[in-house]
Amino acid sequence: MKAIWNDIVIADSDRTVEIEGNHYFPPNTVDNRYLEESRTHTTCPWKGEASYYHVQVNGKVNLDAAWYYPDPKDAASEIRGYVAFWKGVEIKE
Repeated sequence: MKAIWNDIVIADSDRTVEIEGNHYFPPNTVDNRYLEESRTHTTCPWKGEASYYHVQVNGKVNLDAAWYYPDPKDAASEIRGYVAFWKGVEIKE
């Protein structure tokens, strides 16, 4: 799977974990040059607290377009640190 925004591949992995229709990419398959920490946090009742990244490509910024669970609850431990995308970031095979 590939995560693409603004014609740039941000993440590429054949080992994503799909949960609730979202593909979570292993941290080592994500190009961190395109991510900037956000102050946004949300809470999922069964996964725990999510932290967000802004995605920046070619001078454009997509606010809070990626998220991850740095310390998920036990039920979601398989996605610890994995990154998922939304807000127009295309996920393609």
